[in-house]
Amino acid sequence: MSDKNYTYAVARIRAMEMTLFSASVIEQLMAVKTYEGCLAFLAEKGWGNGNPSQTAEEILEAEREKAQKTVKELLRGEDQILSVLTYQNLYHNLKAAIKGAVNSGFHGSVYYDDCAVDGKEMERIVAEKDFDALPEHMRKAAREACETFLHTGDGQACDVIVDRAALEAIYSEGKKSKEPVIMAYAESVTAVADIKIAVRSQKTGKELEFMRRAMAPCDSLDVEKLAMAALSGVPAICEYLGETSYRDGAEALKESASAFERWCDNQLIESIKPQKYNPFSAGPLVAYLLARENEIKTVRIILTGKLNGLPDERIRERIREMYV
Repeated sequence: MSDKNYTYAVARIRAMEMTLFSASVIEQLMAVKTYEGCLAFLAEKGWGNGNPSQTAEEILEAEREKAQKTVKELLRGEDQILSVLTYQNLYHNLKAAIKGAVNSGFHGSVYYDDCAVDGKEMERIVAEKDFDALPEHMRKAAREACETFLHTGDGQACDVIVDRAALEAIYSEGKKSKEPVIMAYAESVTAVADIKIAVRSQKTGKELEFMRRAMAPCDSLDVEKLAMAALSGVPAICEYLGETSYRDGAEALKESASAFERWCDNQLIESIKPQKYNPFSAGPLVAYLLARENEIKTVRIILTGKLNGLPDERIRERIREMYV
């Protein structure tokens, strides 16, 4: 796509950004007392398809589909740059299919259809061990994870293999991409995942070798130093992060578990915000799509909290930073 066409597409996105929920709109939603009232609030904002009988999940899914459809149309056939955004769902499908095929007691698999291999096809591939039908970047991990789970029944080992492969695939795409937004996305996703692994490994007493298998190298972190810090405790993790661009994550970790989880999600939004100001690339379009995903996730957190009668302060501490 030429710079001129990007300029038109970005102008369209700029107008659509005006309808994204700001922090003040999220506060308005929070102020609504009931779950049913929240659904009515969303309907007034144009969410969903106008059907008053829509469930919350149907409303959220409708918004996701609207965003994806719009951005794909604006990219005019160049929407292959969005494929990396679906890798986590794609690799999730692989994990679910392996566990479902090998363990007859594993039920309730949830699959994603917005990726290269949907649930039904993934189940066929795993059942027939037709791993060459998968995208090349996941074939080796699929074979290894399937064999590991088949012979050991160790679901965590299966997850480590697949999750590491997913991070490596995302990071590889980021390195190959000429789009700064994809590079930023890949760096942020990989680094935050590594930090989460370190924190959880510290809490559960995992050994160094486990972290080495689970973490994926990236430019903004020294995963060996991070893993060694995790062996020494949370203060050591915070000390190491304080030496990196993720020092705010150390402060969040010191504050509370929920503050840390919120920081992990906010980190992606922070990494893509600079793309708002680049009118001659696909950056603003991809950033808008990620911003809508973040918005939908935040609304889901609020709806779930309201439905379960959680105090507002409990809900608010989980709310993510907004793009606008």
